[in-house]
Amino acid sequence: MTAATSPSPASSSSAPGSALNPGVQKRELFAWAMYDFANSGYTTVVLTAVFNAYFVSVIAGKAPWATFAWTATLAVSYALVMLAGPVIGTHADAKAAKKRWLFVMTVGCIASTAALYFAGPGMLVYAMIFVIISNFCYAIGENLTAAFLPELARPEAMGKVSGWGWSLGYVGGLVALGISLAWLMTAESRGSTTGAAVPGTLLITAVVYAVAASATFLWLKERAQPSKPPTSSSWSQLKAAIAEAWTMKDLTRVCFVAICYQAGVATVIALAAIYAQEVMGFTTQDTLVLVLLVNITACIGAFAFGYAQDKLGKVNALRVTLFGWVAMVGFAWFATDRSLFWIAANLAGLCMGSSQSAGRALIAYFAPPAKAAEMFGVFGLATRLAAILGPITYGIVSWVSGGDHRLAMLITGVFFIAAIVLLSAVDEARGRRHAESVAAG
Repeated sequence: MTAATSPSPASSSSAPGSALNPGVQKRELFAWAMYDFANSGYTTVVLTAVFNAYFVSVIAGKAPWATFAWTATLAVSYALVMLAGPVIGTHADAKAAKKRWLFVMTVGCIASTAALYFAGPGMLVYAMIFVIISNFCYAIGENLTAAFLPELARPEAMGKVSGWGWSLGYVGGLVALGISLAWLMTAESRGSTTGAAVPGTLLITAVVYAVAASATFLWLKERAQPSKPPTSSSWSQLKAAIAEAWTMKDLTRVCFVAICYQAGVATVIALAAIYAQEVMGFTTQDTLVLVLLVNITACIGAFAFGYAQDKLGKVNALRVTLFGWVAMVGFAWFATDRSLFWIAANLAGLCMGSSQSAGRALIAYFAPPAKAAEMFGVFGLATRLAAILGPITYGIVSWVSGGDHRLAMLITGVFFIAAIVLLSAVDEARGRRHAESVAAG
């Protein structure tokens, strides 16, 4: 799930134009980046800042297993994505149907997010069902929109183009969260309470998603050409996609790196608000202000590191962000007052935007264009496995330890250290040469 200068059509002609493939218009880049803007409201409001804490405190009634129930719900959703992502990606490549599938997933995420408006105290099963559906649609849509990147950007500019999308995405998160914060802060003037106003933020998120995504479907073109449709079963397609990716050694290694660092990132996204409230004593409004500022730093990180990726190398840029994540975990673990925790949170923002942008750019750099959706489906398989592994580990540790969120956060740091070790085996130049040879042959 889940993105401060906007790469809009009004941008200067030199920077965006020189980064695009021949025939790609600037408004297409804007339309593609606007999907990051659209879906970031979902991750920010539903998964990170508002609904996750509401799920634990109100829907699950702060039961001892409430945090585990939230992480288990996400785990089920991501397990479904792991099974379906490569299959949908293979079909989208064969039928040149990335845009059609993206539309289906967009409608599904918007509708199921709006359905969460009706989730109230004790409606645990109802809430879990629609979180599973909405997160599934969001995750598949994220894979599909990423698969357009090789069609839009020149190979040497994929890092900064990916960074433009992620940075604009964080602007989208800020817009959705800002409107939600205004809605919650004015609850008393409407004769309501902050808690009672939370369901309204789900409708706000759905509307922002729908309006912003409309630009994507108006202007983004499907440049791929249909190939021979797959005739094998879904399971055979899944195995074939993995086998295809396995021949691309550096792409495969990036997937294993992603399993590790995305496990940590997914944990921060899913549990940041819960940690802030349970450990640091933040109120709902405190948490929203925190996430607003973190989105600003994440926007800066994604935009700035997009350029750093192309100058330092995508692998080196990713390595820098991973060390930043390790430092963030240390700050969060040591924090006993809000000042140090604010430092940790904003460091997480910088690293979040840059690391996720770098991962997407590396896969786009290593994937043959004709197999982009398929390879992003496999990458999605890795990142969704991570999204199960990280939060569920945190949930189990916090449950078994009697609610020790600090211990759970400390263990999260192990994922980032493992990613640093595995990244040392990735050769950026070799991975690109392999992609070019597959495309040529």
